[in-house]
Amino acid sequence: MQSPAAGASPSPAPGTAAFTFPREYYFPPFFTWQTNLTTHHAQLTKWAALVLAYCRHHRIFRLALSTGMSASAPMTAGGGGDSSHADGGGGAGELFHNRQIGRRIGLADAREVVDFLRKDGRAEYVGGAGDDGEGFGGGNSSGVGGGGDVAWIYWRTPEEWAALVEAWVDETGQKGSVLTLYELTEGDATRGTEFHGLDPELLQKALHVLVKRAKAQIFGHEDSQGVKFF
Repeated sequence: MQSPAAGASPSPAPGTAAFTFPREYYFPPFFTWQTNLTTHHAQLTKWAALVLAYCRHHRIFRLALSTGMSASAPMTAGGGGDSSHADGGGGAGELFHNRQIGRRIGLADAREVVDFLRKDGRAEYVGGAGDDGEGFGGGNSSGVGGGGDVAWIYWRTPEEWAALVEAWVDETGQKGSVLTLYELTEGDATRGTEFHGLDPELLQKALHVLVKRAKAQIFGHEDSQGVKFF
């Protein structure tokens, strides 16, 4: 079985509807790591699909794994913080902790799910090796590079975001134009696009994809960067 890839359908706006968890989320065995390799792989595949769907629904770009979790007691109930989706970041409390049935996975288990996503280029530890704003799918598999607590969740990869930006540039006749990075994610011209409200660092990753393809040039200082499209 392959790790799930993000779909191509438009992302729901934050807060428009509650996320619908899959039925296995309400089965206690789903939160108990299986010892059989085949069963465990199938379990990881379902967890990976859940993480991608959850983050896509809430437009979470960086997932804080340790929020609301206990590394020392992975299968006990209680505690757990609520998810926060401000600035494209979110906690893992609701995602990895089902209070209704009193089950959750631990931090080490959540990292294993992230590592599973990494193998398919769908996750990367923030601050880890390869997280330089220019690529994805790198990082340290143990999570040591970035502490293993915060991970990029690529329900759209930087390449996919780059394709959306490039399509918008073509459709709106922006070739040759110079835009600030703020205008791309917060400007009125991009309202209604998939990348409006995109995490600034993830936008940088996407733009570096276009730079490598000679489709864009980034210039300026960190707090006032602009981009010219070709």
